[in-house]
Amino acid sequence: MIVPQQLSSITNKWIMKQSWKNLLFAHWPVPVESLRSFVPEQLEIDTFERYAWLGIVVFVMDGIYLRGLPRLPLFAKFPEINVRTYVRYGGQSGVYFLSLDAPHWVTYTVAKKWYRLPYYYSQIMSFQDHLGGYYYNSLRNDRNSAFSVQFNGNFMASPGVYFAGKETFEYWLTERYRLFSVDARQQIYCTEIDHHPWPLQKAEAEIQQNTMTHPFNIQLPQTQPILLYSEGVNSIISNIKRMGE
Repeated sequence: MIVPQQLSSITNKWIMKQSWKNLLFAHWPVPVESLRSFVPEQLEIDTFERYAWLGIVVFVMDGIYLRGLPRLPLFAKFPEINVRTYVRYGGQSGVYFLSLDAPHWVTYTVAKKWYRLPYYYSQIMSFQDHLGGYYYNSLRNDRNSAFSVQFNGNFMASPGVYFAGKETFEYWLTERYRLFSVDARQQIYCTEIDHHPWPLQKAEAEIQQNTMTHPFNIQLPQTQPILLYSEGVNSIISNIKRMGE
């Protein structure tokens, strides 16, 4: 299989490598106004066919490597889950995270402070092979929440790997090479990311429990989400940059 090349804009300024494996992308259309109060006003909420799209992505972080250090991962692999939507700033498209959950306290602490990302510590998080697919379970440890923030279910990839064409919805959802974040003073930051294009497969899932959007009082539509699977990519990541400098 020929893997198309992504032209790198950060070859000489990356500070970290990460390996993301066995991803499930689940997406639902939501009204723009349902997200507006949770996304900084400086960021335009990106839309496809007049809808904003809210994604829940579960995966395994299979390695984090810092530039200049020995080629050994900082931590053993661990599962992660994030809730995200899509934005534009200064004509550039990217990802904006509403929440990220991880069971590793170092990742939770460092990423939250350095990259200004809304990480939470998960009390329970597991990712297991299950009947030719995977079983995922996450439960956030949040004593300030009036309800549990949880996601669990089974998912499986359908046969056939493909790369999304540039005009397709799948490309719009997945091929984004910037993430935007915000600090307590509402200053916008940007982190650049690069990797080969996502090898994608259609997916099937049985989501048994999903309260990931309850903290935002966002009700997902009672429709089947758009589901995609990827075996994963290796990525390089830049240092964070404050916009406007």
